Amino acid sequence: MHITVLLQEAVDALRIRPSGIYVDGTFGSGGHSQLILEKLGENGRLFAFDKDMSAVTKGQSIKSKNFHIIHSKFSRIKQELQELGVSQVDGILLDLGVSSLQLEDTSRGFSFRLNGPLDMRMDTSQGRTAKEWIASVSEKHLREVIKNYGEERFAKQIARAVVATRSRQPIITTLQLAEIVAKAVRPGKQNQNPATRTFQAIRIYLNQELEELSLILPECMGLLNQGGRLVVISFHSLEDRVVKRFMRDASYSDQLPRRLPIRDEDVQHHARPKLSLVGKAVRPKETEVVVNPRARSAVMRVAERVNIDDL
Repeated sequence: MHITVLLQEAVDALRIRPSGIYVDGTFGSGGHSQLILEKLGENGRLFAFDKDMSAVTKGQSIKSKNFHIIHSKFSRIKQELQELGVSQVDGILLDLGVSSLQLEDTSRGFSFRLNGPLDMRMDTSQGRTAKEWIASVSEKHLREVIKNYGEERFAKQIARAVVATRSRQPIITTLQLAEIVAKAVRPGKQNQNPATRTFQAIRIYLNQELEELSLILPECMGLLNQGGRLVVISFHSLEDRVVKRFMRDASYSDQLPRRLPIRDEDVQHHARPKLSLVGKAVRPKETEVVVNPRARSAVMRVAERVNIDDL
């Protein structure tokens, strides 16, 4: 059973108004959406998105006039909302984690502990599977993906082992790949499975997760009303780095050189910050991690929309 990470903390950070309009950009198993709906009044609305059709199907079982779920990836959220007549919202939540339901569904190919076909697509209706990609990718490109997206120091050895193995037999299952990686990684004191970083890297690359995140963050900022909150929960250091840098940069005004001979009225309005950081990064409490070990890597960052008149 999936346990929603930072459930109360994330919804509290949105500061729900009963009549407000909110977006759950990653519906998943619906934990955050259900709690948001409990806080909405008769005129409030919640739009949920997910590119995983199984999550959308689950969301369609929610019978509420305040709720609408859409099958869409991040980069289309603004367009989908505009088609529904929504141009501004009061809060947006992005939970970037892979759900327990996805990990434990062997047909999805996300888990290195359970045997299943090498798929790894968030949206199974389109795109290449991990099996197809691994069968044709060059050793150099595979090494770069594992190193850059997985931050794996044994990327060279893993890529070499994968290419050597596929020359003898096709790599078609998750356990096949996990075993190849385990043999290529130098033994050491590791708290995680040796295949963890490689599986993360391939999943992130195939689903263009970092690219989608980089596209949606500025669009989220533009969609927010004055005082609206953007709440993002990351589970990977690369994702968190993208979120942290975006929020930080949007919270700074453009810095002009000191003693520059320019009048205040000549400074462009776009130099003012667009976001205000809300508190520090939030991590799950120890009690939550004990109940749900998958929460241990979660990091939540919150920012509030300011200076909306500058757009």
